[in-house]
Amino acid sequence: MTAVDQPVRPGPAGPPALVPFPVVDEVARHCLGKDEPETIHIEIRLPGRPDPARLRRAFTDALRRHPRALVRQAPGPWYRRRYLWEQTGEPDPGVDVVTVPAPGPGALERARERALASAPPLSAAPPVRLELVEDPERPGGSALFLTVNHTALDGPAGLRVLATAAELYGGRGTDPAAPPVRAGTGDRAAVPGPPGWVPSARVARGTPSGRPGNGLLVADLAVPRRPPGAAYTVNDQLLVATALTIAQWNRERGAPPRPIRITMPVDDRPRGVDMPIGNGTRLVDVPFTVAEQTPGERGTAGAGDPDALGELLRRTAGRTRALKAAPGPQLGRGAALLTAPVAPVAWRAAVTRGLRRAAGPWTSTALLSNIGRIPYALDFGDAGRADAVWISAPARMPRGLSVTTASTAGRLHLALRWSTALLAREDGARLLELFERCLDATETATAGSDGAPEGDRG
Repeated sequence: MTAVDQPVRPGPAGPPALVPFPVVDEVARHCLGKDEPETIHIEIRLPGRPDPARLRRAFTDALRRHPRALVRQAPGPWYRRRYLWEQTGEPDPGVDVVTVPAPGPGALERARERALASAPPLSAAPPVRLELVEDPERPGGSALFLTVNHTALDGPAGLRVLATAAELYGGRGTDPAAPPVRAGTGDRAAVPGPPGWVPSARVARGTPSGRPGNGLLVADLAVPRRPPGAAYTVNDQLLVATALTIAQWNRERGAPPRPIRITMPVDDRPRGVDMPIGNGTRLVDVPFTVAEQTPGERGTAGAGDPDALGELLRRTAGRTRALKAAPGPQLGRGAALLTAPVAPVAWRAAVTRGLRRAAGPWTSTALLSNIGRIPYALDFGDAGRADAVWISAPARMPRGLSVTTASTAGRLHLALRWSTALLAREDGARLLELFERCLDATETATAGSDGAPEGDRG
């Protein structure tokens, strides 16, 4: 029995409000698979340990303050034309929103494995779970693991709910940072079009174990430096580092060079308690031509020409500014057509899955989700303020690789997540090594004139 097929538990008295699935939710629901659960993993480290009972009350109250997080999928016949969310207003009976696993060696690794392997069911509210885990790496410290069913919420929405719980637990409100300002319209001509029907590069297969699911490695890095007056942002450095990492990985395995496309979520929502909860980001693809994948004469980013690498960063900055500024549907106009309620939802699901398989060769190469500076204090009072935050996005095939970064306490926290049908843990370690080397190389790039709007510098 899958997460969405489990029986619906009764909610509170009175009929729950019904909300049709938005486009992103419906497409995600159509493509659910038991081998690769669609989960968002959020992991924060605290110097102290919150009281479990107080944490449970604070997190439950935070869910009530964000009622869009207290939903379950409404049952319905196969011929219905929409999936519907039921807003319950309270957690369903029998759902423990906070759990405390047994402490011991390997507790953090086991919590990560659970976050990747098991999605909270859509049939019970809320579609999230929070674990309080003792941190064996730091005496007296702890970690909070929030696992989110990505059909219902995205990473920034889950982080907002967690920030509200911190404010309620610690008794201190905070003013989150404002959302980025997208100045101007950008130059769409700066974004190269696809070279005909050439498929995007795929991440070359490593030595997968054959077991279904996702693997994950996390790293604590220095935020990359930029020369004074640089025309590019940290986000652009991360994009270039991701593209060069994949290019180098593929060269090591003899894969033929192909254009690389990195999918990048863009989020313009406010960060306060009025933030719209759900799947609120739109996806854009940042392209890299074959010629751009080897900026240095010796063919690797680490030994490359700083001038050539600086030019690549400036071109990438122009592309990302244009893509961020240009309005558009979250998943493109094709997804809006697929989710139009003109046929039974079961029929549309079959069509969507078929098109997804057919479009596999043209799917982007990897996903980079840069949350940027965490806009919340995440202060849990007597348990302290979060000094590390990792977030990871799903890495389902055919893409098979996601890189998610967040910055807090002056550090860059990176989560590298991959499909185990594509890579093994040692492959992930090699990719992480290449990424760190490529990111370091961006610090030596030659700066250009400063053309980045202030709101896009993170």
